Amino acid sequence: MPRAEPAPPRGKVDFSRSAVPRYIQLATLFRRRVEGGSWKLGQRIPTVDELAAECSVARATIRQALDELERDGLIERFRAKGTFVRKAPVERIWCDVEADWNGLLRPREGARIEILSDADGLPGAAIPDSIGVAAPFYRHIRRRHWRDGQPFLLADVYLDARLSPLVTEADLGSKTALRLVSGLKGVQVVDARQTLTIGVADVESAAALHLPLNAPVANVHRAAVDQHGTLVLVADGVYRGDVVRIDIKLK
Repeated sequence: MPRAEPAPPRGKVDFSRSAVPRYIQLATLFRRRVEGGSWKLGQRIPTVDELAAECSVARATIRQALDELERDGLIERFRAKGTFVRKAPVERIWCDVEADWNGLLRPREGARIEILSDADGLPGAAIPDSIGVAAPFYRHIRRRHWRDGQPFLLADVYLDARLSPLVTEADLGSKTALRLVSGLKGVQVVDARQTLTIGVADVESAAALHLPLNAPVANVHRAAVDQHGTLVLVADGVYRGDVVRIDIKLK
């Protein structure tokens, strides 16, 4: 019978329970200490040796985590003096993933949409989904959404190719995915679904969103069916996990 791994000492964090690299987990932990005031502005933080002992990780891993905070301008290192908190982090949670129909149609204030690729002729059989009947062909548009000079969403939009002539270049560069079909003449969206799962950035999404590999992301899948039962739109998006928030009204 295989021997069970010993539990981490009480009060210590078991970083092996996540696929996210340890230095990113530590950077998040240390960032929260600055946000919460445990490490105050102007205060000298514990040494690399002290943090390595506290977190039971290698000193090199602590240095990698502190490099992340230094890049964000949160800490400053001084030779022979130590590392000090330079500033408190700004509030980064500004990207709301809407949970209602009207919210999903609203454009995001201050956002810019970049078209990365646009191709026709994708067979309907290549677009599996649990609702509606696939159209014969789809137009595949890959878009990247920006705000304040930072990419926050990488999205693949699959549009029923028969509707393509009704969608302008201006639409593609300004409208949310569901808005692309909801306002089209002769199209009535009778069923729409949204599924959100939490994951980590792969090589492609990490590069597109300027994230470390395996950084937390939110994967959002949206689908819309028209009055004829046709799956007219599918949108698969990857949101940066460090800026996303979901608010759902319960009552």
